[in-house]
Amino acid sequence: MSTTETAAEHPAAPPSRRNWLSVFSLALGAAIIVTTEFIPVGFLPNVSQELGVSLGTAGLMVLVPGLSAAIAAPLVIVGAGRLDRRVLILILGLLVFLSNGLAALAPDFAIVLVARIFLGVAIGGFWAVVPSLGFRLAGRQAGTRATAIILAGLSAGTVVGLPAGQFFGNLIGWRSTFAAAAALALVIVIVQAVVLPKIPAVGRMRFANLARVFRVPIGRTILIAGTVATIGQFAASTFVTPFLLQNVQLTSDYATLLLLGYGVAGIVGTLVGPALVERGRMVTFAAASAAFGVILAVLPALAGAPIVVSILVVAWGMIWGLVPLALQTHMLTATPEAPEASSAMLITVLQLAIAIGSGVGGLLVDSVGLSSVFVVSGLVAIAAAIFGFAARKP
Repeated sequence: MSTTETAAEHPAAPPSRRNWLSVFSLALGAAIIVTTEFIPVGFLPNVSQELGVSLGTAGLMVLVPGLSAAIAAPLVIVGAGRLDRRVLILILGLLVFLSNGLAALAPDFAIVLVARIFLGVAIGGFWAVVPSLGFRLAGRQAGTRATAIILAGLSAGTVVGLPAGQFFGNLIGWRSTFAAAAALALVIVIVQAVVLPKIPAVGRMRFANLARVFRVPIGRTILIAGTVATIGQFAASTFVTPFLLQNVQLTSDYATLLLLGYGVAGIVGTLVGPALVERGRMVTFAAASAAFGVILAVLPALAGAPIVVSILVVAWGMIWGLVPLALQTHMLTATPEAPEASSAMLITVLQLAIAIGSGVGGLLVDSVGLSSVFVVSGLVAIAAAIFGFAARKP
């Protein structure tokens, strides 16, 4: 039997070097997708000024991919049918390349949003398929670790996305930043084409399979709690750059460095998370949501103390790194018979939550100011923690 067949069909076997290379290639894919999703956060003011739209309207660059991903996740997983998951992953990577390239060349804001729709399709498809592959590639015993590595790519994308958007947006312009992201996306697709084995689909997914996820009580709890927490997170994180520059009055260079620290802390949180998640998935989620909610709520009151704000922003990144891992692991273990269906529904509601969060944040920014965004976001995250803790299994 070939290495390709072994990797795809014998998840109980100890993971080989190629298995782990495949896992890391998926982490790279996660990193470039999240980088692409969030680099605009770092240069929203630049796009707003050049294309003649308000800051809140520029925030649609985050809202549109989230909304598109929410719609695309179930459509992609059902439409893909029995298509080999390796082929699907490569197609989605090329879509990320296309999105970045089109955004770099866009003559107006409308075309930028079209490019971001393409990205949303890639996000929805990727996160619907990839999280469950950690267990298929690395086996049951190493599956949680493999999933954590893949999700660490999410935090790595934040490391690159937020500060890179800020730094390169000012250094070479937002168009060239998108172009560089396109080039990186193409390189990662080539790497994945080399190392990924064939990954046959496990059955054919139908919309009925997706609906069954909602019939699992703990599945509903995860979806609701995750949605509320994510709304709070992204209402605030979408506008963290203008908050740091305008309210805290940090220099552009310092803000870039701080956002880098935020992202690195997120990676640390994700990588140390398996030990906490294995002890209590919902408790970990609830505690993390409550903690970052408190941080967000108090940030505006501490805007005059930049050192304290810096420490809290880094802590926010580390704590948030626990949330996606807790949600994804809990969802996979709650519905082990339908991992792709549960992943598709989770990414649908979470991406919808990202869209809602960035949209609500934009409305608050344009109507009552930046400070209100963080206070409201913090309260929303705390509400998610209370719900998750109250609804957990005894």
